[in-house]
Amino acid sequence: MTLTVLHSAAALVTMNDDAEEIADGAIAWQDGVIVAVGTTEALAPLRRTADRTLDARGCVVTPGLVNTHHHLFQSLTRAVPGATDASLFGWLRRLYPIWARYRPDDIYASTRLGLAELALAGCTLSTDHLYLYPNGVTLDDSIAAAAEIGIRFHPTRGSMSVGESAGGLPPDALVEREPAILADTIRVIDRFHDPAPGAMVRIGVAPCSPFSVSEGLMRDAALLARDKGVMLHTHLAEDEDDVAFSLARFGCRPGVYAERLGWTGRDVWMAHCVKLDADEIALFAATGTGVAHCPCSNCRLGSGVAPVTHMLAAGVKLGLGVDGSASNDSGHLLQEARQSLLLQRVTHGAEAFAPRAALRLATRGGAEMLGRDDCGALTVGRRADLAVWDMGEASSMGAWDLVAGLILCPPGGVRDLFVEGRAVVSGGALVGVSQVEVLADARRSVARLRDVA
Repeated sequence: MTLTVLHSAAALVTMNDDAEEIADGAIAWQDGVIVAVGTTEALAPLRRTADRTLDARGCVVTPGLVNTHHHLFQSLTRAVPGATDASLFGWLRRLYPIWARYRPDDIYASTRLGLAELALAGCTLSTDHLYLYPNGVTLDDSIAAAAEIGIRFHPTRGSMSVGESAGGLPPDALVEREPAILADTIRVIDRFHDPAPGAMVRIGVAPCSPFSVSEGLMRDAALLARDKGVMLHTHLAEDEDDVAFSLARFGCRPGVYAERLGWTGRDVWMAHCVKLDADEIALFAATGTGVAHCPCSNCRLGSGVAPVTHMLAAGVKLGLGVDGSASNDSGHLLQEARQSLLLQRVTHGAEAFAPRAALRLATRGGAEMLGRDDCGALTVGRRADLAVWDMGEASSMGAWDLVAGLILCPPGGVRDLFVEGRAVVSGGALVGVSQVEVLADARRSVARLRDVA
């Protein structure tokens, strides 16, 4: 029953329904749940009886950031020669043979590395899309690594079932038999999925993409997910090649294909959606289908600028994703928020997208899209997932509007990070795991992969 009170924040960004920001803000939590929010003066009585107090002078406090799309296994394959200047399909063809060499210890190392990077940059909840399982790899390897870092984890049991010989993109050696995919999906849901408020692990079902799985698997995956009460995730309309493939293979645009197979609804979120047209945007808005916007990856692969302002205006649920580190090269969600703002402004004008709108995508927007009404805002009754940002760093010093400064001139990392009220980062350092050990394990895996590539 430990009571913690954080006080004296320069700004406490609640992300509540009124978008309230509290100067000289304070927040109290107990047993992982927020019990009070207000000014430092208003929470003074609680502060006097608290078991622990934290001084946030000069800091901005926000809900923890939410990452809605990632491929954590890619953290070991950044800046690979031959993949640095390729668009999506060419990039994948270069990297598939390397990923085919992964072992369980590589997945464990890459997941710890990627989640450590996210935590140090203020992320309290991350999804993951693991869609290849060579050499005995299982989703269990990722889940074990996430438990060590200490942030909430929404891994998805991804899959590929249509290889090159059947007209798909991945090599045949990396695809699985569909009955085995469905059986293992049931196994991981039954073993790990927790639907309760405050859950640390929830499982999703995620056939990789229309160009790597069959229509039958897409349909069966949707039926399975709904029978189990879990969410659905896949890539959609990522670039022009993706749309062209859908038109040639299925005779329709990606949004129509998704709807035809039962892949729209409040329990579905898609990655990228750079090339959605007006009809698809309207479809997603009407059905409550979500979109994980990954601006840095979209730029790196030359995929284009996603129609974010149009989606928001239509009412599409949106969150931010860093995507895999092999196509983004970084796992910093504030930088994603900044990039989302810059891309919309360069496309639609300086008033098209505001810093606070970008911050909302990175917090409450992502949480709501993932069905987490227990996270994403600093309000009484929600889980104590929060980030403390020191705005006195060289990269942020000079910001007059500190909340806007989080997006326009973000600090390099978070000062403190709490998940379920527990410290994950303190003073800019990981709490529950040795960063030296995380990097050493990753270094060993990278060396082995380079030797066998």
